[in-house]
Amino acid sequence: MGLNIVLYEPEIPANTGNIGRTCVATGTRLHLIEPLGFQLTEKALKRAGMDYWPQLDVTRYIDYQDFLEKNPGAKVYMATTKGRRVYTEVAYEPDCFLMFGKESAGIPEEILKEHPGEAIRIPMLGDTRSLNLSNAAAIVLYEALRQNGFSQMKLHGELTRYSWD
Repeated sequence: MGLNIVLYEPEIPANTGNIGRTCVATGTRLHLIEPLGFQLTEKALKRAGMDYWPQLDVTRYIDYQDFLEKNPGAKVYMATTKGRRVYTEVAYEPDCFLMFGKESAGIPEEILKEHPGEAIRIPMLGDTRSLNLSNAAAIVLYEALRQNGFSQMKLHGELTRYSWD
């Protein structure tokens, strides 16, 4: 099973590429809800995702309804500046979905209204509109991973030329 990131109509290929790379590094599945603001073959997407893209578990959906139909009963947390709960106040299930909206508009309010308990936010100062999409996805994903014990992830690194001893 594992965690899932859902991008609702992403517009900027570099953000999706960066998120794809993060998904590969964490064993997270990526779900893309169309329409996309770019082609999956674009250079910017490949450059951001580097050579990781072929290793990515990615599913595309023609629209939000298609996503719902193909993932019945999925627990979906929706990251939004309109959320009433901070992302750290949620207990993330090991197979939940973390949804992020398109860069220019976020997740539509009609979708958020249907899920008030799952609308979460990342705290920011003052009138800051939002964080970069790939940064926001990494912040929330790593909190969910932390809560689930970083399952099957490498927790310790080694020096290349030296020893930690």
